[in-house]
Amino acid sequence: MNRHVLVAALAAVLVSAAVQAQDLPLTKDTPTATASGNPFVAPMDWMVSRKGDAVILTPPEADSRIVLVDVAGKDADAAVAAAWAAIDATGQWPMKIAIDRPARDGWEQVRIYNYETSANDKRGVQAIALRKGAQWTVAIYDMSNATGEKRSGQVSKIFDRLLPKGEKRESFAGRKAHALDASRLKQLDAFVEQMRREFDVPGVAIGIVQDGKVVMSKGFGLRELGKPAKVDGDTRFMIASNTKALTTLMLAKLVEEGKFNWDTPVVTLWPAFKLGDADTTRRVLVKHLICACTGVPRQDFEWLFEGDTYTAQDAMTSLASMQPTSEFGALFQYSNPMAAAAGYMGGHIQYPDMELGAAYDKAMQALVFDPLGMHNTTFDYSKAMTGDFATPHGDDVDLQTRVADMGLNRTVIAARPAGAAWSTVNDMLKYVQMELDKGALADGTRYIAEAPLMQRRMPQVALGNDGDYAMGLMLDRTYEVDVVDHGGDMTGFHSNMMWLPQFNVGAVILTNSDRGVNLRGPFQRRWLELLFDGKPEAVDNARSQRDSIQQSHAIERKRLTVPADADAVAKLANRYSNPQLGDVSVSNDGNKVWLDFGAWKSQAVTRKNDDGTVSFITTSPGVDGFELVVADDASGRRLITRDGQHEYVFTEEK
Repeated sequence: MNRHVLVAALAAVLVSAAVQAQDLPLTKDTPTATASGNPFVAPMDWMVSRKGDAVILTPPEADSRIVLVDVAGKDADAAVAAAWAAIDATGQWPMKIAIDRPARDGWEQVRIYNYETSANDKRGVQAIALRKGAQWTVAIYDMSNATGEKRSGQVSKIFDRLLPKGEKRESFAGRKAHALDASRLKQLDAFVEQMRREFDVPGVAIGIVQDGKVVMSKGFGLRELGKPAKVDGDTRFMIASNTKALTTLMLAKLVEEGKFNWDTPVVTLWPAFKLGDADTTRRVLVKHLICACTGVPRQDFEWLFEGDTYTAQDAMTSLASMQPTSEFGALFQYSNPMAAAAGYMGGHIQYPDMELGAAYDKAMQALVFDPLGMHNTTFDYSKAMTGDFATPHGDDVDLQTRVADMGLNRTVIAARPAGAAWSTVNDMLKYVQMELDKGALADGTRYIAEAPLMQRRMPQVALGNDGDYAMGLMLDRTYEVDVVDHGGDMTGFHSNMMWLPQFNVGAVILTNSDRGVNLRGPFQRRWLELLFDGKPEAVDNARSQRDSIQQSHAIERKRLTVPADADAVAKLANRYSNPQLGDVSVSNDGNKVWLDFGAWKSQAVTRKNDDGTVSFITTSPGVDGFELVVADDASGRRLITRDGQHEYVFTEEK
């Protein structure tokens, strides 16, 4: 069946399913079960209908669905085929790859299927086959990108409680945390080095505090591939979105000083503050700037593509074009521009006569970095990139680790309260220890009152059944103990910080490679295993992810034309322009084609899509994966790029 005919047929099926559902939209999150009794949570505002042994969950947007089907089958492939047959007369999408994952949470076998969709489909399709005994439960995720992104927290609610009937997830509740002695630290040390090598990450830094003492501050590997300098506890890395928690700490200091409180309307402090929706603008309180709960969606392309010309004021002005796509307070939607506004507002209140960026920098230095003794933490890239600092790395088109250019990382300077800080393990441990000590410093003096500090950890919006987003911090209760954490991601830099308030222990991991993102979850899991004698899952989790990366890359690599298809390149214009994202220039270097966006550029290759279109894909280390679909028509030559909920059309500049 033609791809576009299939999409149209699927849309009709989904609309019909929504109309025919017998139940009204749920008025609250509702514990439910599959046909054979496997429990899960159906989210508020979704409709639940049943067709034989299938449970069909439809969000308010009728373009999407999640289906849970209990089936019999000799193996996972047969079970998935039976599940599709049970719900779809139109047939399933072309299968891209199927990958086995470790058995977990009472499931004895897990296999994940990813289906082929093209950029113009604006859709993600996946199936997960779960076996307990002879019974299979197949979960089908079939959602538009826009709906999937804005309802990610609700999707997590469905899957994070989908367990076999009668099973319970592992719990650390009631256990005493072990002291991380030499033996346990040696095991963690070996795990980090093993995973660093298996994921080909040049450098990693790890820090741990427990009961007020630094029990580990150590580097693994190299600051830069091919050079001898090694990582240590004082090596500077970009900490990216871990900056957000430091920004909200600055705001907490201003709350303590009485400059405002968390419930002060932002427009009373900053009359120029404006979003694309007047009602949302009016409702935003200080705490909402950093809560990911206003309904304003993720919209990063403006500063990622225009960062070479953007200023702090431009970042603030751009908010006026951002429209909410969900109800205020209803859904988790991560917003870097809103987080940037939080920092700039705080800096402006403290230093009203200074330029926004300079005021923020000064406020952070005076209220956060200096008092905490974080003397190696900075927003000054020229200072950060001297002496003991890590170089970013990414993958080339053949999945080989290479040094990455810093161009894309510099674009975040204009939105720096959201993610531009550089820091070290030793500096970040000072911050984590202060959090564990509820505002006291190592010498016993009080840095900040407990109330404004702890209010930053109050849940603002759900991330799933077992987690919430607070103010630049995430709260997780997956194993029935409280974990406070946040991650950070920029080109070639991926990090995480985490602490357990009840057990007076915290940790930091910093990495200098894009594949370092895959170490964060397994590191946290291994840390918890050693603290609580948890099931040994971390190694299998990490290796499963490693295998998935390699297998997925091998399949995708076969679809690429490298160098780019000469006929497709010949049809490109020399320059394109978009009102929001600026210009892109096209140039040739021998048989290579380059796309230059101003702040950064990349070699591009081509891929012929299933719908007959051609895409140019960026492949330079650190900026790989941006897709521009050729969409020439009678009006001229065009390229289209998309994030989860927005489409940007570049037209030929004549």
